[in-house]
Amino acid sequence: MARRPRRPRGTGEVLAAAAVAVAALVALAPAVAAAGRALVRGWPVLAALAGAAVIGTAVWRAAVRAARRAAAERLATLRLSLTGIDALGDQEFEFALRDLLVRDGWSAQKVGQQGDQAADVIGRHPVLGRIVLQAKHTRVGAKVGSHVMYQVKGTAGPAHGADIAVVVTNGGFTRDAKAWGDRHAVHWVDRDRLRLWAEHGHALHELLRLQAPRTRRRLGRPAA
Repeated sequence: MARRPRRPRGTGEVLAAAAVAVAALVALAPAVAAAGRALVRGWPVLAALAGAAVIGTAVWRAAVRAARRAAAERLATLRLSLTGIDALGDQEFEFALRDLLVRDGWSAQKVGQQGDQAADVIGRHPVLGRIVLQAKHTRVGAKVGSHVMYQVKGTAGPAHGADIAVVVTNGGFTRDAKAWGDRHAVHWVDRDRLRLWAEHGHALHELLRLQAPRTRRRLGRPAA
């Protein structure tokens, strides 16, 4: 068991301890003085960093408030529950996706029909370009496979001139389908993402983090 340090006894030991303390303070004085001088010299930098932190926090809070206001405005325009979406027919589901795109600021139309070449809704955004949606309305729990991703990748750009390709389902996707889509720029919206889009008011381009054409991988284009 460690011993507790013995307190100085007698005048001699007290004076000796005081001398050691004074020597330590004298030894530390230059370091303390140097730190003080550095603090004085560096205060503009510290003040700038503190100011930047305050401004950054204010900007972030303003952006969060703006995003919440935008979501509330979108929900006031159109809000679809997953339960309601599950009850739709295939054609109604396509119209619902068109309406959600329009709500988010796209000009869009439903084009799905026999021979539609894997495009059910086509939209246009002033910044993000042209988008193709392939709708897969299914029973809850069903999963869309990779073959759908292959079809959309093969036609979105070449047949429809799209900058963005998205497959949307009220069900789910197989793991391979999601991985393949992520590798080949075919976006996917499963049941969880559809809830955020239709029920919670997230814009599709925010949900999928879509970028302007210059900064993203381009899909194949139609032959001239």
